[in-house]
Amino acid sequence: MSIRIIPEANPLGGRTREFDPAEVLRHPTPVHPVTQVPLGNQLPLWSALPFAGMLLSIALLPLLAPRVWHGHFAKITAAWTLVMAVPFVSVFTWRAAHQLVEVALVDYVPFLILIATLFTIGGGIYLRGTLRGTPATNGMILLTGTLLASWVGTTGAAMVFIRPLLRANRSRRYRAHTVVFFIFLVANIGGALTPLGDPPLFLGFLHGVPFTWTFSLWPHMATAAALVLGIYLILDTIQWRRESPAVRAAREAPEPLRIDGAHNIALLVGVIAAVIASGSLDLGEIHVLGVELGIANIVRDFVLVALLVVSWRTTAASVRAANEYSWAPIREVAILFAGIFATMIPAIAMLRAGENGAMAFIVRDVSSPAHFYWASGLLSSFLDNAPTYVTFVATALGRMYPGVDASVAIGKLIHENAIYLKAISVGSVFMGANTYIGNAPNFMVKSIAEEAGVPMPSFFGYVFRYSLLVLIPVFALITVLFF
Repeated sequence: MSIRIIPEANPLGGRTREFDPAEVLRHPTPVHPVTQVPLGNQLPLWSALPFAGMLLSIALLPLLAPRVWHGHFAKITAAWTLVMAVPFVSVFTWRAAHQLVEVALVDYVPFLILIATLFTIGGGIYLRGTLRGTPATNGMILLTGTLLASWVGTTGAAMVFIRPLLRANRSRRYRAHTVVFFIFLVANIGGALTPLGDPPLFLGFLHGVPFTWTFSLWPHMATAAALVLGIYLILDTIQWRRESPAVRAAREAPEPLRIDGAHNIALLVGVIAAVIASGSLDLGEIHVLGVELGIANIVRDFVLVALLVVSWRTTAASVRAANEYSWAPIREVAILFAGIFATMIPAIAMLRAGENGAMAFIVRDVSSPAHFYWASGLLSSFLDNAPTYVTFVATALGRMYPGVDASVAIGKLIHENAIYLKAISVGSVFMGANTYIGNAPNFMVKSIAEEAGVPMPSFFGYVFRYSLLVLIPVFALITVLFF
């Protein structure tokens, strides 16, 4: 999802940069920003209710009122956003307005540009040839996507492999479970091996975690991926036997595999290079509407838009037609995540306030590696996993190395208490798979599958039929083995 640190309360180091209007009125000379109380310390717990309402709308309305939801989800999203934003801005005035603008410019716009670019480029790659949705073929697609996700990102891997998987299974009756396990493996677990795989790890890379350190997570990723893939193969074999004899016996004329739109692979490499460069180059900052933006990040976004345009202009329309490409999934993600990014501002701010915020009850009791693993993971199931990662890294640094400069403390944490950073990293990446909204590719894959006619489970169906039965036992075993 998004990659950023809120300037008002940078938990990995830095200074608070907020003013309290009441203090300004009481003192003729404005108080230095460092002395101001962060918003997270002042927000009441109920300020997270619009975010809860947004999540419940996504979870319940498609099930209880599908026609209302599909016809009016944009209006419902806008309503919850206003329910949060109007009182927020009314009470905290320009400070709240600044937060909303900052989330839009630093979080949402770059997020949407990256997602749209990967969606467009991935939609221009068509794997032609005979693909038959047997358990063996499906398992190979899931394994390949899982292995590549750490190198092209979970979003990139999901966009490249979901359409071939759907085509391979188009004649099958039982196929929703295949898409769900694709979300588990390709859109989440597979991104744990490098900072390119998932935003939390990239955020750690930006703040001092060596690029190669995440290679140390390979036992965790290998264990989780092997268990989940093994469960899938057993389930899909059972479901395959339930298919009609005609489906199981069907044989298409063999056609060798080849890639149409192969130049999009080079564009995908360009996306990876642009993202890495944006985190490695320091080109300074500029201020836009009072928000500090890194020039390297702005350049990255322009490069990504250019790559999107090149892909769109140079890919034959027949390739996108063969992929059944449309803008509907990206439109749905853009609208829903606009509401999610906005309404979760109070929840993230309260978490970052630590024991000084209204969510202190969540942070206070987190002490052991297992606690950090489950706390960061469960919150990443519903909140943006990048700031959740930052919050719990900050909690670990504050408890183990109080007063130590953040850049130094990160190094000490890696060398002296690496298990805590591993727990936070694995929890944030893996448990994004627990819900449709835990990671941006999840919802996009769901939308693409539904557009292709796959009857995907509802929000709660996904959680109760798959996450609780498959993922939670696997994650519990990861706890026993590693944390």
